[in-house]
Amino acid sequence: MENRVNTFDSQAGKTKKPFTWKKGILVFLIILAVIIAAGILIRGHMKSSDAVIGDGGTLKLSDPYIGVLSVEGTISESDTSGLLSSSSYHHSWILSRIDDMIKDSNNKGMILYVNSPGGSVYASDELYLAIRHYQKKTGRPVYSYMASEAASGGYYISSNCNRIVANRNCWTGSIGVTLGTMYDITGLLKKYGIRTVTITSGKNKAMGSSTVKMTGEQKKILQGLVDEAYEQFTGIVAEGRNMSLKKVRKLADGRIYTAKQAKKLGLVDQIGTYDEAVADMKARYKMSSAVKAKQIEYDENTGFLQSLLSESLSRVLGKGNSSGASELEALKSVMQENQTFTITYLSQVRK
Repeated sequence: MENRVNTFDSQAGKTKKPFTWKKGILVFLIILAVIIAAGILIRGHMKSSDAVIGDGGTLKLSDPYIGVLSVEGTISESDTSGLLSSSSYHHSWILSRIDDMIKDSNNKGMILYVNSPGGSVYASDELYLAIRHYQKKTGRPVYSYMASEAASGGYYISSNCNRIVANRNCWTGSIGVTLGTMYDITGLLKKYGIRTVTITSGKNKAMGSSTVKMTGEQKKILQGLVDEAYEQFTGIVAEGRNMSLKKVRKLADGRIYTAKQAKKLGLVDQIGTYDEAVADMKARYKMSSAVKAKQIEYDENTGFLQSLLSESLSRVLGKGNSSGASELEALKSVMQENQTFTITYLSQVRK
């Protein structure tokens, strides 16, 4: 319970409440919101003439253009973003913009600006399929420009592009699958004399639980899930890069490749800059000088600030005046947070 001390002002004859830590944080959040709002407004005024703001509605330009979509951050079906979330990737928004370009006759091609370590199997594959649909429906070219990192799921979505151009400092590859780390805390439970009971409908329903030792059969079941996702990944790379499956599997041991290594192995077509990627598409597909590359950017509207403040306040004001978690509280946290795991095309190595 928070300690409060009332002081008496003899001149005013009134009691005053001290400036508590909660009020201080609230003031800080309000100031922060104002700074962020100002930053967004400034950013809006500094937009290049080659940038287009996508507001969640339909997108259509009056002049011929190459649509440039940024795939940055972890590829996830979740569209959460903000200061408390490091995500800058907006899955449903990107899918909608691809659909818009399919319908737009002024669109002449698409470039994916990829700066991502990958992400979930589902979201990576859904984006890959949307790109394939664009190619088949329109016959227009799709390039992947790999910036700082295009690993695992970042490479997955790029593999079937008509051409892949990698920045010379790019890390790519990491062709493989990972299953979220599972913890065995049975030893800790025994140390504190804690016994757990899990009621299930079958012996494998609770596999992956941190409170029960995993059996050999359960390891095989989970490995089977990983193996199937791996086969899908390698098959897509083999098809997109016109390689034999045998060669892809030899490369696909999960390792990271530099841009030079990737080009030598046939995983990328060219090492170059973003401008060179744009110029290459225009020259290779004989586009007129009137065709410009247009960056289609997500509109960070006021909903961002609203979600930021509501989430921040709920977290701060709901925590109380805790001085730190004990060992038992830390154990409880592990038990609560590590009961789920996800199969991903996600690189564990980050730039």
